Amino acid sequence: MIIGVPKELKNNENRVALTPGGAAMLHAAGHEVLIESGAGGGSGFSDEEYAGEGAQIVPEAAEVWARSEMIMKVKEPLPSEYDYFREGLTLFTYLHLAAEPKLTEALVRSKVTGIAYETIQLPSGGLPLLTPMSEVAGRMSVQVGAQFLEQSYGGRGILLGGVPGVPPADVIILGGGIVGTNAAKMALGLGANVVVIERSADRLRYLDDVFFGRIRTLMSNPYNIANAVQKADLLIGAVLIPGARAPKLVTEDMVKTMKPGAVIVDVAVDQGGSIETVDRVTTHSQPTYEKHGVIHYAVANMPGAVPRTSTLALTNVTITYALEIAGKGVTRALYGNPPLKLGVNTYQGHVTYPAVAEAVGLPYTGLDSLLPIS
Repeated sequence: MIIGVPKELKNNENRVALTPGGAAMLHAAGHEVLIESGAGGGSGFSDEEYAGEGAQIVPEAAEVWARSEMIMKVKEPLPSEYDYFREGLTLFTYLHLAAEPKLTEALVRSKVTGIAYETIQLPSGGLPLLTPMSEVAGRMSVQVGAQFLEQSYGGRGILLGGVPGVPPADVIILGGGIVGTNAAKMALGLGANVVVIERSADRLRYLDDVFFGRIRTLMSNPYNIANAVQKADLLIGAVLIPGARAPKLVTEDMVKTMKPGAVIVDVAVDQGGSIETVDRVTTHSQPTYEKHGVIHYAVANMPGAVPRTSTLALTNVTITYALEIAGKGVTRALYGNPPLKLGVNTYQGHVTYPAVAEAVGLPYTGLDSLLPIS
């Protein structure tokens, strides 16, 4: 198979879909790897490193897209890339289609097989290709929150961990999954008071056990959320429903009760956001805006700020699936890998993931009804 890796176009997105080591593995398996010149530069990987591992360096993105049977990316394609779509192409990337109706329509119209990293799901419920970026984003949410609490950034002018004789900040985390757990680790490490709000009683018991009672846990309901939000110095949205839009758990009226200069970091913004006042997506170059006296951070590609770490972590988990798709062809790979089947969001002009179809208002078609008989 011919696998192409174009340079990412999203604002300050310095990750790349494949490390030189990943390219070496695909090349060793007999596949042709095309890397757009400069694609790895933001992550510290030179064209020469890729070429040394058997990849072919291609000067223009258009050629990468035109020659490739499978395109590997990090973030969803931007409108300027839609013209590259064509029938027979497999796109393997983070898609987040529930928040991208125009992209979904373009993929359906072009009959692209769109496999989303974020909806590949194990029988246990784990999301193996989303987990490492959730770990990065969860840890980053506390770093950036601590920064924007500084007065020079418009924040309350408080130190997250306080000092002897001065109380630490109150960090409220909505969601106790991978993002929330990693945010709690960082916030605790910096000495903050941490509250995790979660809808699963079993998950709350787990968090209470692993943190040895050092965090407070609350059952998710509007009353508990409203009370916690009012006290927050830093509010982190860490809610995820695989493939679907994030539920709006924090209303605008709740945000109005927050302290002036408090900070909101909504990690769920690429799925529509879980906080009502997160009504726009920001970028690394302009990461925040102020509403009701509260600083809002709504960057959709947070791990792009630490691209070296993120690219290495991403390739660690995507390469196995890429090798299977390339080695068997997409259809045969789907038959033998149920988690991979759950990653297919669009196929032969149809939306094949129910939560995406519901979110964007397009008909849903079960993937099994479209696959040829094995």
